[in-house]
Amino acid sequence: MKVVLAFSGGLDTSVMVKWLQEQYGYDVVTLTLDVGQGKDLKKVEEKAWSLGVVNHYSIDAKEEFINHYVIPAIKANALYMDAYPVSSSLSRPLIASKLVEVAELEGAEAVAHGCTGKGNDQVRFDITIKALNPKLKIIAPVREWNMTRDKEIEYAKEHGIPIPASVDSPYSIDQNLWGRSIECGVLEYPEKEPPEEVYEWTVPPEKAPDEPEYITIGFQEGVPTSLNGEEMTPLKLVEKVKVIAGGHGVGRIDHIEDRIVGLKSREVYECPAAITLLKAHFDLEKMVLTRHEKLFKRMVDHQWAYLIYAGLWMDPLKEALDAFIDKTQERVTGEVTLKLYKGNAHVVGRSSPYSLYDLNLATYDISSTFDQTAAVGFIELWGLPTITAWSIKKILKS
Repeated sequence: MKVVLAFSGGLDTSVMVKWLQEQYGYDVVTLTLDVGQGKDLKKVEEKAWSLGVVNHYSIDAKEEFINHYVIPAIKANALYMDAYPVSSSLSRPLIASKLVEVAELEGAEAVAHGCTGKGNDQVRFDITIKALNPKLKIIAPVREWNMTRDKEIEYAKEHGIPIPASVDSPYSIDQNLWGRSIECGVLEYPEKEPPEEVYEWTVPPEKAPDEPEYITIGFQEGVPTSLNGEEMTPLKLVEKVKVIAGGHGVGRIDHIEDRIVGLKSREVYECPAAITLLKAHFDLEKMVLTRHEKLFKRMVDHQWAYLIYAGLWMDPLKEALDAFIDKTQERVTGEVTLKLYKGNAHVVGRSSPYSLYDLNLATYDISSTFDQTAAVGFIELWGLPTITAWSIKKILKS
């Protein structure tokens, strides 16, 4: 019997290989996806083989992650609770779908992941896996074994499992191309400022360059396609913006988050590319969409981000929301210029061939074509319900 394990090479998943072999008697197949977490896939693979797996898969999924997961998030201006760009959330359905693919290829009866019983990831993995193949058994060892960190280390030593140097760190870190999540340690105390040591992608805003840097992002139908006039793939663009914006301290997030399982948690993220590109995209939409489109899309965007955070990537509602969002993106083409300075990304310019901004109407110059005399009748009709309601209110009070 085989089980396919989502394998990172860290302490938890390394211990899981042996645990699945011992407790379940499984032949373990490991799967590692590269979504931009910065790990050496060759070393991860070597570690998997050293633990006695019967097969290992390494998949470079960076292009797929950006094109099929991050790009829809940009189009949806996806920010959970108006703060978190759902970076880790986006990678989970991709990893889960690959687990299912490999399990079917290997003829495995089960898949396994390293999610805890307290977090959101268990929801994202389990629902996606069950939607794609309900016959697969799902094993989440961390939910079952209830080991402390010390017990895990003891188990690893007893079974000759190499212990990563990162095990000494008090922080739990997850990262991909769209963002970096940091938890545990002092961060569990929401009244305390995160120590500088938790950040890797962003410089402290107070130590950022004293001169601002201007960048221009080009969009085609909602997709970022150019940086400072140079055409490039979305993957390359995200990688470049991450470095540039992070160098100015852009992208640090510290907020209280409502987890799906009902807990509140203090979350710290670094998302320089996400924050910068989402600001640019949102601003361009304001130029090309009508007021009615924008107000309605705002509700759709919130619901889209919630679905992804809540592990419902496979839900039919998401598919329906995608159809609406894609329709709105037909005119989201143009360029947005941002000023990066001391931790902030300010939009300072935008242009589009589909712009609804008309200088001849908007200008206060004498050349304006706007008929100001029409305003009187407009105000009369626009304010009629309010004025009438207040008239009745005065009568009732008297």
